Amino acid sequence: MRYIKLTIAYDGTDFHGWQIQRDKSTVQGEIVNVLRRITQEQIHLHGSGRTDAGVHALGQVGSFKTQSTLSSEEFQRALNAILPPTIRIMEASETGPDFNARWSARAKVYRYRIYRGKVVPPNEWRYVLHYPFPLDEEKMREAAVKFVGKHDFASFAASTGSEDDDKERNTEREIYSTELIRSADNEELIFTVRGRSFLRYMVRKIVGTLLDVGRGRLQPEDIDKLFALRDRSKSGPTVPPQGLCMVKVEHEEAWKVGKP
Repeated sequence: MRYIKLTIAYDGTDFHGWQIQRDKSTVQGEIVNVLRRITQEQIHLHGSGRTDAGVHALGQVGSFKTQSTLSSEEFQRALNAILPPTIRIMEASETGPDFNARWSARAKVYRYRIYRGKVVPPNEWRYVLHYPFPLDEEKMREAAVKFVGKHDFASFAASTGSEDDDKERNTEREIYSTELIRSADNEELIFTVRGRSFLRYMVRKIVGTLLDVGRGRLQPEDIDKLFALRDRSKSGPTVPPQGLCMVKVEHEEAWKVGKP
């Protein structure tokens, strides 16, 4: 048995998210279909995390096991030859049996882009939230820092759809770092967050809350109050998905083949 790791980039606009769904086009589903075609095996592809409909990725990671004799480079070439051009395998490598794209992940980095100019260029509209109105960006930066550390993010997560499940689920997460900067051309406000794991809609809720701070509806010191409230109706709105991108996933290195 052999174990393969894929680094995957995709434009999420035309997909119903990462995870396989019946009768819907998803990124995981597209890749699995091609892998099964290539190997004639019942391949199961594990992803490092789910992305929702419309969310993009530059560094999603998937892993699978196979009895195929194809090299990792041949897997990469074959997948890119058959997959739609909106999904690309950026890298393929062989791993050890202990590697799992999800369970071996130690950190994920997400980026959200807010376009501040008056007119969004047509080649950018799929990848940014357009917000040309006044914002207090310094207060937004002050608020962004408050998300760093271990917190209960119940106020910044989507409901599971069940009140009982919402009460019982663990909503504590650890954020390692945040950054809110202007792009080199000064047209975009870019929020980058790095953490161990994230709840559904968590990054998009954080960005919506930062926008409310920028608009003056909330103050930076309100972030601590929102953690304590555990009430998602009190935080900012969930911003649209197209501005969000999974930039990279960091994994343990001990699984690498040939490592002493």
